[in-house]
Amino acid sequence: MHLIPVILSGGAGTRLWPLSREHYPKQLLAPFGDHTLLQATVRRLHGLQKAGDGKAITVAPAVVVCNEDHRFLVAEQLRLAGEQPGNILLEPVGRNTAPAATLAALRIAENDPSAIMLIMPADHLIQDTPAFHRAVQIAGHLAENGDVVTFGIVPTRAETGYGYIKLGPQISAAPGSDLSALPPDASRLTPHVLEKFVEKPDAATAQSYLAGGDYLWNSGIFMMQAETWLEAIGRFHPDILAVCSQAHEDGRQDGDFYRVDPAVFANCPSDSIDYAVMEKLTGGDTSHPRCTVVPLDAGWSDVGAWSSLWDVLPQDSQGNILKGDVIAEDTHDSLLIAESRLLAAIGLRDVIAIETSDAILIAPRDRAQDVKRIVARLKADGRSEHQAHRRVYRPWGSYEGIDNGDRFQVKRITVKPGASLSLQMHHHRAEHWVVVRGTARVTRGDEVFLLSENQSTYIPIGVRHRLENPGTLPLDMIEVQSGGYLGEDDIVRFEDNYGRE
Repeated sequence: MHLIPVILSGGAGTRLWPLSREHYPKQLLAPFGDHTLLQATVRRLHGLQKAGDGKAITVAPAVVVCNEDHRFLVAEQLRLAGEQPGNILLEPVGRNTAPAATLAALRIAENDPSAIMLIMPADHLIQDTPAFHRAVQIAGHLAENGDVVTFGIVPTRAETGYGYIKLGPQISAAPGSDLSALPPDASRLTPHVLEKFVEKPDAATAQSYLAGGDYLWNSGIFMMQAETWLEAIGRFHPDILAVCSQAHEDGRQDGDFYRVDPAVFANCPSDSIDYAVMEKLTGGDTSHPRCTVVPLDAGWSDVGAWSSLWDVLPQDSQGNILKGDVIAEDTHDSLLIAESRLLAAIGLRDVIAIETSDAILIAPRDRAQDVKRIVARLKADGRSEHQAHRRVYRPWGSYEGIDNGDRFQVKRITVKPGASLSLQMHHHRAEHWVVVRGTARVTRGDEVFLLSENQSTYIPIGVRHRLENPGTLPLDMIEVQSGGYLGEDDIVRFEDNYGRE
């Protein structure tokens, strides 16, 4: 069985603001340990070697679909996780999950149309990896037989925030599989025909679903052969297939990335995998491909809101979840996270308090979903806090605002070993650079020279310049900008190692 993970990494995760931002979304965060959600998703199939009947499973490097703004962050996270970043498809604009899956299928089908795609969002948590592997093994046999498979999460509560899947008739045996290898509670893991999808229910309906036992949460995880998906999307949404095919054909490889044609892809309809294909295959339709569901009981969470973190992170003896520099007195059942400063709490009950360097969120725990209203307010007011943190990541490293005022601002710049900024010029600002750690190679006009710790230089307005780190350690600098206009768009690039204009 040839399995290719397809990681969909296009979301913004605004309900986890202020930790998650448009330019640094939740899949790039590490709320549960050393690995980010993206890295954990890519690593999730490590150790999957055999199917239920003993057949070998080969897991190819993942195909990652992400948007243009996150490309360097995604590539860097893959490298840090020990993965090859060469299969990153860039969406010039977001068009939901069906076009993203179609681009991945077209890419995969060039080499192996029968390869099985395991489509996973980049921002989910799965705590029980062996249980996930077992479900993937079962689903793989169904996908090899031409089925379109989804994974239904065995519900643990009457949840109104998730869509649901209604189970149809049980599939007595997945083709070629050994169902005797299932755990004792096989009835909850045996695959079923998928009868229908159900939108998010009210509380009473959700309770009836939980009591009935024939409804599962909709996970948004899918499995099928690349050619099966292309046949299905071509039948139900030929417009999506036509646009994606042309955009992919007219695309080009750019280092780690494959860029589909932006002008063509902009005309692609927006639709989800569920609406575009899955719902049209349900309800007992016996035509090919069959839509099936494999139950999944593996400690799953979509990490969709602060309440999701509350459900999965360990709590102390007072019922609190504390991360960072936090002191809590007479505080119970609260989620307190500090990123950059001391966070002190006294006498709180059922409260969320999230501190970052440029924003603080405080809310009752039962209002966690309403954080999206704050993000909408920030957008409407023309503020930037919904887009980026104070620290902004670039392919060469990062910069962080320290101070600003009338006609000046101060930044801390970190350049990765061997990296360089573009050869550039500014029309409206001069820059003063002070090296605080490492060695800098500076191009200033016709000069090229080195600066070491505690040395500095000055870049006048209108002079071409470049900053490089020739060393093996990170380069840290303080930059003081002065001038009449200090916006990031006052950059004229002449050369750039990362293909930026």
